[in-house]
Amino acid sequence: MTNITDPKINDYLMRLSEENDRHLLEMERIARENGFPIVERLVGRLLFILTKLKAPKLIVELGSGFGYSAYWFAKALNRGRIVLTDYSEENMEYAKNLFHETGLIRKAEFRTGNALKIAGEYKNIDILFIDIDKHQYPDAVRALIPNLNRNALIIADNTLWYGRVTERTRNKETLGIRRFNKYLFDHPDFMTVIVPLRDGVLIAYKRH
Repeated sequence: MTNITDPKINDYLMRLSEENDRHLLEMERIARENGFPIVERLVGRLLFILTKLKAPKLIVELGSGFGYSAYWFAKALNRGRIVLTDYSEENMEYAKNLFHETGLIRKAEFRTGNALKIAGEYKNIDILFIDIDKHQYPDAVRALIPNLNRNALIIADNTLWYGRVTERTRNKETLGIRRFNKYLFDHPDFMTVIVPLRDGVLIAYKRH
């Protein structure tokens, strides 16, 4: 496993990104104590900024967990809405309570089940956020490109996969990430970049 950024740089960025939102701090505590994967604060701030700049009407998340990334998205939304998806009813219940308590409930839909199948029900997606099992990334993007709006963004977490994308391997999760990255970088309808923040955040802009 490789650190994407020097730990000293990461610590510096975290010191710059002090947070006093008690809901975020509580979710970060839960994730830390239970080993639950979240995009974490630095990526959350990036999601917030991208949402403010894009002003989307519809965000669809593939893999919302208990709502950490969705909370960042929702805080930045004006008139848009976000669709949260997760296989766990417990996770969705936590997210619903969070959104009720923070007054963001009107901005969200909560769907439990297969994220890819659920996402296929939505058209004119302005931001598609992908954070499901990594071997599913290529199938997800191929299936959902037709559902994207003009000038949509695809955002995906874990696209450097702790440096494993550089290794020779037969691991299906790593191979899935590599296929996904190459597909979007090679796709003529997208301008794609990977931001080497935390575990790598891919951002692809649909230009056609």
